[in-house]
Amino acid sequence: MAQNYQISLITCDPGDELYSTFGHSAVRVRDQMSGTDLVFNYGTFDFNTPFFYVKFSRRTLDYQLAVTTFDQFLYEYNYFKRSVREQVLDLSPNQTEEIIRFLRTNYLPENRKYRYDFFYDNCATRIRDMMESVLGGQLDWMEVENAPQITFRQLIDEYVYPLPWSDLGIDLALGAVIDQHAQEREKLFLPDYLEAAFGRAEIIGDGPRRPLVKSTQIIYDFPERSATFSVLNPFLVFWAIAIVIGMVTYLGYRRKKIYPITDILLFGSLGLLGVLIVYLWFFTEHSQTKMNWNLLWAFPGHLLIVLMIILRKIPDWLRHYLLVSLILADLGLIFWLVGVQSFHASVLPLLLATILRSNFLYYNLGKWMRKENPASL
Repeated sequence: MAQNYQISLITCDPGDELYSTFGHSAVRVRDQMSGTDLVFNYGTFDFNTPFFYVKFSRRTLDYQLAVTTFDQFLYEYNYFKRSVREQVLDLSPNQTEEIIRFLRTNYLPENRKYRYDFFYDNCATRIRDMMESVLGGQLDWMEVENAPQITFRQLIDEYVYPLPWSDLGIDLALGAVIDQHAQEREKLFLPDYLEAAFGRAEIIGDGPRRPLVKSTQIIYDFPERSATFSVLNPFLVFWAIAIVIGMVTYLGYRRKKIYPITDILLFGSLGLLGVLIVYLWFFTEHSQTKMNWNLLWAFPGHLLIVLMIILRKIPDWLRHYLLVSLILADLGLIFWLVGVQSFHASVLPLLLATILRSNFLYYNLGKWMRKENPASL
């Protein structure tokens, strides 16, 4: 009988690893008569999938709905000291029955897999969509009026600030498409926002209006993780690198030398980063890695500079390429300033170093092409 079942939203706090940075959502289905206590978890995948890492990077890896006991589900969160909360839903017997039927249908072998998308199809949005599908017009999310506008990137930044290098990696990998403002419903891709939405929501049309959540309980309450300062954060590291590059450039200007190891390391690193950006933009199915204008300063063509320096060849086209590199880096700075794409703050020193060295090499390589001795490298 449906009245014997209790449906709950389970929300788990973020963890310390990147994959757990944003928390987790799941659905608890408890049979109060038989004692059966199950968790339906949309956030699982099979590590034994052939070419797992290739599929993961290209967004061709399927996630799936898994079912486990409540005790087994809690084991991981207790082990890693991640807080867990439960919101028991105030559903009618018919609504409860419909949700159970929905979950069981989703768990059929032919239905349990789905193509994961971090923003639009994940463990939290699946639960949001289930509630909207089952309750339809009886569910009123009671969205906050005049809520502050916030972009998808800013939503992510709320969670990755304790992991500065992960924050940098995410900002380098994701393009301008995540700098658009998220609608209130779209914010529910994050478990914390879904939990808050459940807490506001109301059920209408089957009797007196009532809150969706009947009761809330804290299952685990561990101390929140806190950000720790480290001098090895990308902002300080990259500014230190940029200052060294600036000093080497000044010294090279005074001594009329290039110090090519500087450009091999700088443009080599940026060229390899550019290859990764191109791969994520054009050769994967990730929608959030498109239109990534970090490509303007981290460009694969920079590897040609490295190659020519190693071969000690200065073809005519290389000077023209350096001018293009200078213009592209300037354009990247403009894109950032006018809001086409928000770059990570630690990118600024690298971008300025790219502009500086492109300009420096552009004028000095011109001297080489006027028959100055390349040995002055």
